[in-house]
Amino acid sequence: HTQTHPKCAFNAVSNRSLPRPSPPRSCHHPPGQDTAPGPQTHPRDKWSKKMDFLLSVVGFAVDLGNVWRFPYICYQNGGGAFLIPYTLMAVFGGVPLFYMELALGQFHRMGAIPIWKRICPIFKGTGFAICIIGLYVSFYYNTIIAWALYYLCSSFSGSLPWASCDNPWNTPDCTNYFGRSNVTWTNFSRSPAEEFYTRKVLEIQKSGGLHDVGGIRWQLLLCLFLIFTIVYFSLWKGVKTSGKVRKRTQQHPCAQHPHHGQAGGTEPWRGPAALLAAQTRTTVWVDAAAQIFFSLGPGFGVLLALASYNPFHNNCYRDALLTSAVNCLTSFLSGFVIFTVLGYMAEMRDVEVEDVARDKGPSLLFITYPEAIANMVGSTFFAIIFFLMMITLGLDSTFGGLEAVITAVMDEYPQVLAGRRELFVLGLITACFLAALPVLSQGGAYVVKLLEEFGAGCSILAVVLLETIAVSWFYGIQRFSQDVKAMLGFTPGVFWQVCWVAISPALLAFMVISSLLDKPPLTLFDYQYPEWSISVGYLIAASSFICIPFYMVYKLVWTPGSLKQVRAVPWPLQGLGTGRDLLG
Repeated sequence: HTQTHPKCAFNAVSNRSLPRPSPPRSCHHPPGQDTAPGPQTHPRDKWSKKMDFLLSVVGFAVDLGNVWRFPYICYQNGGGAFLIPYTLMAVFGGVPLFYMELALGQFHRMGAIPIWKRICPIFKGTGFAICIIGLYVSFYYNTIIAWALYYLCSSFSGSLPWASCDNPWNTPDCTNYFGRSNVTWTNFSRSPAEEFYTRKVLEIQKSGGLHDVGGIRWQLLLCLFLIFTIVYFSLWKGVKTSGKVRKRTQQHPCAQHPHHGQAGGTEPWRGPAALLAAQTRTTVWVDAAAQIFFSLGPGFGVLLALASYNPFHNNCYRDALLTSAVNCLTSFLSGFVIFTVLGYMAEMRDVEVEDVARDKGPSLLFITYPEAIANMVGSTFFAIIFFLMMITLGLDSTFGGLEAVITAVMDEYPQVLAGRRELFVLGLITACFLAALPVLSQGGAYVVKLLEEFGAGCSILAVVLLETIAVSWFYGIQRFSQDVKAMLGFTPGVFWQVCWVAISPALLAFMVISSLLDKPPLTLFDYQYPEWSISVGYLIAASSFICIPFYMVYKLVWTPGSLKQVRAVPWPLQGLGTGRDLLG
């Protein structure tokens, strides 16, 4: 075992007199075999039905970002003109990497950490970085779902609490302009929905900023506890139970999303017209690339994990095209629905659409949309189904994000965790809940913004870049293509191979450099983030990515032999137990 393990791969170089070890199955897989490469000590779980897998992938890709981020980014970058770079980035960047991750997970049947033993062992730190990023996302993303649950509970009333200015939390600046013709909207005006979100739900007025986040909101604590309870009982038994849960959570958004356009259906197409006629910005290509990569989600380890439970000969190529198309079409639909609502609100305020569409992120979901719903006929009913949609969209994504961490860790330590999934998931969920407590404070929105900006920003792009380089350049595009052929019966075309080797890495490198050079000031509402908080943000981003160089150094230091000996090994000997196993 010591002779064939990659850690001791240099023994074959430094001790030429010893007999050459047999090829380690974890480093070289003969193409064409019908089973997953390498021995599996414990039987692997499988999806009950193909539809469970498809709904899980769609549920992860179609998340709250499709509802809030795409419409805003599209509007800010030229509206209809933005769809051209968005489509090109999807075709040449997002979809190829989406396809690659599905194929990798399905072929190797492993999570994001141990899969690197078979691809390129020295890049194993990438798997640990992916898990850390997934945890950062779970800290704030589930809190946003908890906010939606709070809104849902508040919707069960005769009149919605954000429909008027007659509440204890309202200020003199509160201005209710719906149904009134003599109301003037100024820069100091605040809608009832905005004050409900900031002063009632968040109580952000009791926080002085990141240096003084205030106390924990016990109502949000209960909501988050309920959300994590649902997550636990959906994931504790494996993909068979989580797949059944996703069937229910996917049906509601698909059925209700088109009806939300009724909020602006009484007005002309002022909002969609503004969306399609917006002015183009110079950063359109960077924003288009960032939107498609964050929307489809390659690099988060979720696609690897979900595909690892597929049958070996499942057509992951068709799955990649289908789910990518569903994701993009959902984004287009969300844009039209959201801007229909914004056009309606602009008409009521007697202002331009751009004066309403100033903010992206949760503000669009918790201020703009509730404000429009509050003035619809049957507002209580529409508020309930809207926030139910938000909760189900959010849960589908958090299922995928945490499943990636669970699969990666359990596959890495099967001797310890095999048969103990329920306890491990309980410990993971508990840790995420405790780590999310600062986000539940009265200044928790500031923490959410910081984690959203730095927890999974530039770091995840760099991780995807290294993952693509490791697979295409070190593992080898020909070897990877043969793996795909072993599963599907055909080799990926020239287009896919060129994208994997050159185009996708170039796009990712361009995005990483652009995101590092262009860092606008971080603000939320009227709060300007101080310089020290930006430094903390960079430390958060570095804390995940640093796993990659750290593991490389560890691997090189603790592996017998020298770098000169590694470089001296000819390429034909790779996979024969030599030092080249470090690089695949």
